[in-house]
Amino acid sequence: MPTRSQDQTRNLHILGTGRLPAFEDGPGVSLLESFPNCYPQRPYVISISFPEFTSLCPVTGQPDCGTISVEYVPDKLCVESKSFKLYMFAFRNHQSFMETITNTVLEDLRELLAPCWCRVKGLFVPRGGTRIHVFAEEFKEMPEEQDRRVREAVRAWRSEIDPHRP
Repeated sequence: MPTRSQDQTRNLHILGTGRLPAFEDGPGVSLLESFPNCYPQRPYVISISFPEFTSLCPVTGQPDCGTISVEYVPDKLCVESKSFKLYMFAFRNHQSFMETITNTVLEDLRELLAPCWCRVKGLFVPRGGTRIHVFAEEFKEMPEEQDRRVREAVRAWRSEIDPHRP
């Protein structure tokens, strides 16, 4: 008999249903789902990387490809990973500049989660001989002690040579 954690899942509607949201309107915060952070007292970093990102150039319509990475310290909520993947898929037929995409992802995650800290990295594949990397980051206003602890967790995360390596 499997055991079950205290994770709250009752408000998740996409995971495990086989239903896909409609992408006709393009990417938007409504495609994202969240669940409660079981450890809000502890600042810790969550990192999500989507290496198959594609969108369309708003001028030429040509595809732009790359990796979108999100790093954040959750407050009360965490993003559900399948909804994040489907949100990323919604950019496939969306025409937008890389700088706008990176900042839009940050704004949508900020609206959904209100994280203590969030950084979005758009690492785009060179096109026309030009490589573009976009970094957008934001710290939430917090009480002084919480702010100090969150910034220390972010500093520790950034000091890792390769934080994804075991």
